[in-house]
Amino acid sequence: MSPYYDSLLAKVIVWAPDRDGAIARMRRALAETRLAGPGVAATAGFLHDVLADPRFVAAEHDTALLGEFVAARARQAAA
Repeated sequence: MSPYYDSLLAKVIVWAPDRDGAIARMRRALAETRLAGPGVAATAGFLHDVLADPRFVAAEHDTALLGEFVAARARQAAA
């Protein structure tokens, strides 16, 4: 893929009357997402993990949560 190509293949935005509903809709949207092809990578699995985190669900998180998830995935990949 050319470095001049926008790597953003899709953007998913959901809406619901409340946070729990929006999280449920986003989980469903991610579960229904299908991307395939040589060299295609997606963050859907990462986002699913974030949405499942109790701190995120309870809105008791900050941006450090993303760093924790990135570090955990790096440790898993190294193992």
